Amino acid sequence: MERMAMVIGIKPEHIPEYKRLHANTWPEILDGITASNIRNYSIYLREPENLLFGYWEYHGEDFEADAAKMAADPKTQAWWAICMPMQSPLGTRKEGEWWAMMEEVFHHDG
Repeated sequence: MERMAMVIGIKPEHIPEYKRLHANTWPEILDGITASNIRNYSIYLREPENLLFGYWEYHGEDFEADAAKMAADPKTQAWWAICMPMQSPLGTRKEGEWWAMMEEVFHHDG
């Protein structure tokens, strides 16, 4: 299992709609996340900085392949077409990233 975290900005005028969408996430999106070997997926919002923090645990063998399969799904593409214009990617993200991936610097299983 690999813990993964990421961050992205969100345009403040879209926060209410983003919350509404994610409170009623389409079942096909949830199924796609599960089929991509992602578990314990959470998104947190930090205001007034307007940052979204995402966390999940990847339980597969090939994240790139699972991510590519999810990205090719038409329902996922439709979901992203709604959500992506609400987001504001960090200027410091790596090439090819939308959400900026984060480095884990501490973890404790107590």
